[in-house]
Amino acid sequence: MFGINRLNFCRVCLAFVLFITLAGCQSETAAPNPRDYLEEGEELSGGQATVFDITPNAFSQPVPGLEREQELLFFVGNSFFNQNWVTAPASTTARDGLGPFFNARSCASCHFKDGRGRAPAFDGETPTGFLLRLSLPGTNAYGEPLPEPTYGGQLQDQAIMGLEPEGLVTIIYEEVPFTFPDGATIMLRQPSYELSDLAYGALPAELQTSPRVANQMIGMGLLEAVPEATLLALADPDDANEDGISGRPNYVWDAQTNQEEIGRFGWKANQPTVAQQVAGAFLGDIGITTPLFTVENCTEAVAGCVNAVNGGVPEIDPDDFLKVVLYSSALAVPARRDWEEPQVLEGKMLFNQIGCAACHTPLLETGEHPIIPALSGQTIRPYTDLLLHDMGDGLADARPDFLATGSEWRTPPLWGIGLIETVNGHTSFLHDGRARNLTEAILWHGGEAEQSRDNFANLTPSEREALLRFLNSL
Repeated sequence: MFGINRLNFCRVCLAFVLFITLAGCQSETAAPNPRDYLEEGEELSGGQATVFDITPNAFSQPVPGLEREQELLFFVGNSFFNQNWVTAPASTTARDGLGPFFNARSCASCHFKDGRGRAPAFDGETPTGFLLRLSLPGTNAYGEPLPEPTYGGQLQDQAIMGLEPEGLVTIIYEEVPFTFPDGATIMLRQPSYELSDLAYGALPAELQTSPRVANQMIGMGLLEAVPEATLLALADPDDANEDGISGRPNYVWDAQTNQEEIGRFGWKANQPTVAQQVAGAFLGDIGITTPLFTVENCTEAVAGCVNAVNGGVPEIDPDDFLKVVLYSSALAVPARRDWEEPQVLEGKMLFNQIGCAACHTPLLETGEHPIIPALSGQTIRPYTDLLLHDMGDGLADARPDFLATGSEWRTPPLWGIGLIETVNGHTSFLHDGRARNLTEAILWHGGEAEQSRDNFANLTPSEREALLRFLNSL
């Protein structure tokens, strides 16, 4: 009797041990729980520089906590950002000097409501925040692309009275099918560009071009405040960890410090500071000289441009220029929506699992901002590393820019991406606006992002929907 009971007892013990062992194994291999990806405070994309606004004005709000004087200067800068410049000479001397060649009459012409531009939707439509960069092979003494000797660094389709616009750009799209492994098919747009009505002669055969759409303005001051050491720690130019991702910094010429600095802004990270980004846009897009760039955007080949009346040197008063820089630096980031929803959390989990976060770094910390204390010491979630990544031949423009090759692009921040349609009435994405929605934008990823793109394509339809829901929550 005793022996039988002991045998039964041992069997019970063995069964218990096996149960615990199997339970342990199952817990190690169990599918991850999307709720595990919920983070405290993650709705505050800009840290304390976040605003809760889901209206068409979501990108136009000042950072909370601005000093009183800075808040006043913010609204003056907003005025200069939004109002049109006029041809010199004019009675409105603070706003004259437009052109001689230009693509827009105001900053807001390209960044409507501080948002994103798009390529023309049809032939003959006036571009809204779209332009074409021009250059020749080689670099100048600072490492910049060489401008085309007659038309300069970008084609300008407008001009002041007495001059002919430089020319026009026509976009021709070829529909390219992409078939998912599950059999679903989507059409992608492959653009090509034709230049016409060239007013000042033919363009050289070796011309390099690169299309651009204007990006949203939010959070620029926060990105400027991220320490360079943080970005360098994210860089892996030789892919030492062998994950297929080799982000690297672009080093560009800083006109204020007269030395190379790390690039942070622009589609190829070719601008080091908000001030230089603003000055470059004033000169290249509107034809307005600034304290950083005091020489008109003319070439010697076009005498009418060189001899045109200007609005003074510089054409924007230095104090007013600084107000626009402050405005551009202090635009707050909208808070996320639905970040606690199960489908959004599933999309966030998939975003990490398929490798998107390897370039679109979710979380960064700002250091000390030199001008705006409200931007200092913030935990932000911009989903960018601000580094250059090879995106493959499909997106290549074959036009180097400082250290960026023709196939490298800066990882664009994703914060606010789900509000583009609300603010700007469209869902055009990528550097040239070819993608009509986020799915198309993902499917154009190649090069270092090819594996992530393939992982996305291999998701089930419901999983792809969850990932897109997550992106639209940002």
